Amino acid sequence: MTARTIRSRKSDVVQQPENQLRAKWTAPLTKTLADLMVDQIQKGNRSNKSFSKNGWKFICDNFRIQTGYWWDNDQLKSRYVALRKQYINVSLLLDHPDFKWDEATGAITATEEAWDRYIKDHPDAETLKSMGCPIFNQLRMIFAEAGPYQKQNGSTKEMKMFSRDQIVKVEQPSPSESENYADAASRKRGRKGVEDAIARGILEMATATRLRAEAIKNFNGKFSITDCIRALDELQGVDDQVYHAALDLFNNRNARETFLTLRVEKRLIWLQRKCFNCALP
Repeated sequence: MTARTIRSRKSDVVQQPENQLRAKWTAPLTKTLADLMVDQIQKGNRSNKSFSKNGWKFICDNFRIQTGYWWDNDQLKSRYVALRKQYINVSLLLDHPDFKWDEATGAITATEEAWDRYIKDHPDAETLKSMGCPIFNQLRMIFAEAGPYQKQNGSTKEMKMFSRDQIVKVEQPSPSESENYADAASRKRGRKGVEDAIARGILEMATATRLRAEAIKNFNGKFSITDCIRALDELQGVDDQVYHAALDLFNNRNARETFLTLRVEKRLIWLQRKCFNCALP
């Protein structure tokens, strides 16, 4: 009887780390992580687009306390990278006038025709159609790039871009003010130079944004989760355990790239080895 009790307790000790080994992200867990990141941004614990050492420690420690999931720092930072990709995908989607984000529900709405056209070019958007993005406000706080005219106030960000025609011009001095006329003309030339510089800067920013969007589109189109699942379904001899473990593995872009780059006959062997390594305590 005693020996049986000891074995039972030993089994519990071995299984506990195994249950915590692979992160299973749900919407509430993701929201908890995002809220902690926003909290640290508001407290000034982020610089140069990355959290400070103390900021990350606070995020990781409090995530474990609030959720009871003792995932390691790398797993939480990996989710941070995945959230950045999600923010980019949602932002690119909402750049299209056919799509609207409902802040109250988190849903992204559009006509079926608009969805069909977009998903044809961006298969990963199928998830956004069904799940929406309830934490988009948090993602904007975390990942939106601060521009030269951006204001941050509490939990909101407001960006104001001015075109050359919107720049306020000071009235020119009256011709009767002859003693100040030369100085006024000099100031006018100076203002015009500043306006031209701002206009050129805005044009360069717009061009850079367009090029970055095109680069992101091309990057996301390679080695997509959809392509991996399609290739996985074509493999023979994949049991359910390996299949579902592979779906988790495909959240990692490097793993997707490796999987699709391998010859077909090598893919199952690679998956089995990766799944076996993940199952080790």
